[in-house]
Amino acid sequence: MLFGAFRGMRGILKGLLMALALFSASNAADAQIGKIERVVTPAGIELWFVKDDTLPILSMYFAFEGGASQDPADRAGLAYFTAAMLDEGAGDLDARTFQERLERRAISLSFSADRDTFRGSLRVLSEHRAEAFELLRLSLNAPRFDQEAIDRIRASILAANRRSQNNPDEVASLRWFASAFPNHPYGRPVKGDEASVSGIERNMLFAYVKKNLARSNLKIAVVGSIDRNELIRLVDESFSKLPAKAELSPVAEVKPQSLGRRDVVDLNIPQTAIIFGSSGIKRSDPDFIPAFVLNHILGGGSFSSRLYREVREKRGLAYSVYSHLATLDYAGLFLGGTSTRNDRAAEALQIIEQEIARMAKEGPTAEELAQAKSYLTGSYLLHFDTSAKVAQQLLEIQLENLGIDYIQRRNKLVNAVSEEDVRRAAKRLLADSKLLVIMVGRPAPLAKANGG
Repeated sequence: MLFGAFRGMRGILKGLLMALALFSASNAADAQIGKIERVVTPAGIELWFVKDDTLPILSMYFAFEGGASQDPADRAGLAYFTAAMLDEGAGDLDARTFQERLERRAISLSFSADRDTFRGSLRVLSEHRAEAFELLRLSLNAPRFDQEAIDRIRASILAANRRSQNNPDEVASLRWFASAFPNHPYGRPVKGDEASVSGIERNMLFAYVKKNLARSNLKIAVVGSIDRNELIRLVDESFSKLPAKAELSPVAEVKPQSLGRRDVVDLNIPQTAIIFGSSGIKRSDPDFIPAFVLNHILGGGSFSSRLYREVREKRGLAYSVYSHLATLDYAGLFLGGTSTRNDRAAEALQIIEQEIARMAKEGPTAEELAQAKSYLTGSYLLHFDTSAKVAQQLLEIQLENLGIDYIQRRNKLVNAVSEEDVRRAAKRLLADSKLLVIMVGRPAPLAKANGG
């Protein structure tokens, strides 16, 4: 009796803490959401800025459209390699000196590349902003690409790629994209492979920077404690000397191939990693928000999703199972995955396919839809509880061309989704969708592939 009372009180306390967290996040977000300013510098560089003096911190996230899709066909990994090199010395500063200057002022400067973007971030105490922006300016405009650093970073990338060959999730993902997008940039590994990375030369790094890092394909979001006019000056100092226009190679719109196929990659491990996917809905599609709500109910809602309930809770087949909508610039995808014992992999996959088919045929219940909308609207503000999160979200909104008022509109869009909307999205997304399935491990023999 006493234990039951304690457990009940713990549940109440947990609920109160969650409500307090949501309330605090809501207040922090509301305080910032209404102050998003579109700024255009004298050099014509546009950025979105939120002035926030709560803490003496400045967070900037930026991206150049293009990313790994601009890698030459025989040099996959060039964008990733370039990103890893930009803080390895610039101007008169060699790699060691450059890193020491970052460390001395606790400046966080990083670069990365994915399929569609080449990204950077800068976080610094406001009092050290001048030095931080100077190091950023050097890295973008005067990278050294010293041979010693090239050899060291190449060895690191190759070693990481070799280790990934024993990571079943990474193997499955690489095989899925290679099978889905043959002869397309999306089918090439973002981090490259042994042959492509080994063939990257110093002049290729300079060429990538010159062609891809330009003002025309640049998006910037800044949040923090800084005067607007000073920010404009620092941004122009850092970015205005970049080429005016990027020389991007065209990338074709594409849909995944090999749907309905199941491939097994043999790896001597006790569990089988499974990745499945098919065509999805692009972010600009009017049905994206209904599809987003639908996916939350199916496999995006973690503990509340149908896949979690059927695969883990009822049958104990896996620790986690998920699905999500991947919105690439030139393709919309529906993707998911799980990991389970080899002897139960076929059963887990069968349950996943059954739940996808059931959702396509019946759609969600009214209760599921109401719960999904409540969660998606209530949790959205948690994406804005730090300056870094706000900057990241503002950058993503720019990249997706959603409009500067999207944060105010987003929950209204979710709440407006009807049962009819979700059922329409379910038929578009799931009804005729054959899955490309990649299984890594030693699963028990599989049944005939879905759809043939």
